[in-house]
Amino acid sequence: MSRTDILMTAPMNQVVIDALDKAFTLHRLWEQNDKEAFLKEFGPRIRGVATSTLFGRVDATLLDRLPNAEIVSSFGVGYDNVDAEEAARRNIVVTNTPGVLDDEVADLTLGLLLATLRKIPQADRYLRDGKWLKASFPLSATLRDRKVGIVGLGRIGKAIAKRLSGFDVSIAYHGRTQQDDVAYAYYPTVTGLAEACDVLIVITPGGAATKHLINAEVLKALGSNGVLINVARGTVVDEQALIEALKSGTILSAGLDVYEDEPRVPQELIDLEHVVLLPHIASASVHTRNAMGKLVADNLISWFDGKGPLTPVAETPYKGKAG
Repeated sequence: MSRTDILMTAPMNQVVIDALDKAFTLHRLWEQNDKEAFLKEFGPRIRGVATSTLFGRVDATLLDRLPNAEIVSSFGVGYDNVDAEEAARRNIVVTNTPGVLDDEVADLTLGLLLATLRKIPQADRYLRDGKWLKASFPLSATLRDRKVGIVGLGRIGKAIAKRLSGFDVSIAYHGRTQQDDVAYAYYPTVTGLAEACDVLIVITPGGAATKHLINAEVLKALGSNGVLINVARGTVVDEQALIEALKSGTILSAGLDVYEDEPRVPQELIDLEHVVLLPHIASASVHTRNAMGKLVADNLISWFDGKGPLTPVAETPYKGKAG
């Protein structure tokens, strides 16, 4: 009996590779010297795709070469690397990896917030540079008595809010709609939330709908004591507007895990001493990345076992029998 052909677009977690190698015939696109020739020959045989938010894009151009594709399994909660609407038009299911990384991202978010407010990386450098021998490290800002706004109160947003509740801070949120089952104050606009808060945590999906949602107007509303934390997608923040706001003192500081053109981070941000910059590591623990990888594989295995996708995205809800 022939095995189902799966295409992996770029190197992924070894958990994914091992599971897919065992269950399917796995084709590694990144290993092909002539990708166009490979896709012309093997594209019609491909029925499933494994891809990552960090490498490449699954769009009409690629899907045209995969006429028999049924499912795209994407690594990550965000899936702006996949044109899900185009996939839906072709009756291709798209899946992501929600749930398994919520706690890890929420933990990192609190760490990044505290590191930004208390200048933990700067204090570490201060000690290592021998400056403590000459003078105490300057006093920092604080989380005390702050009002925290969360942009995007989904699963991860709620996990962040749960952790914040232990710090005895005020919490509010903005989203597309108000949620009746949460007690936090709701603001129908991001600008309104920024005006009411002095910490803004961004954890909304990326994509065209949220591009530059955090702009110069929002940063001005956040104010000179304000702190921006972005653990969503780099495209959600107008990076140049943020740089200007940080340089001019329009806001106090920022903690960033994501950027508009990763892994290229603007030198202007790197040169700013009062920001904390991380290399997109919110879910990057061995435990969580393995769980994410397993879910990528499990979605494909479940689909081709005829059991349907485990975690289909909103644009491609599962409506029929798989396989």
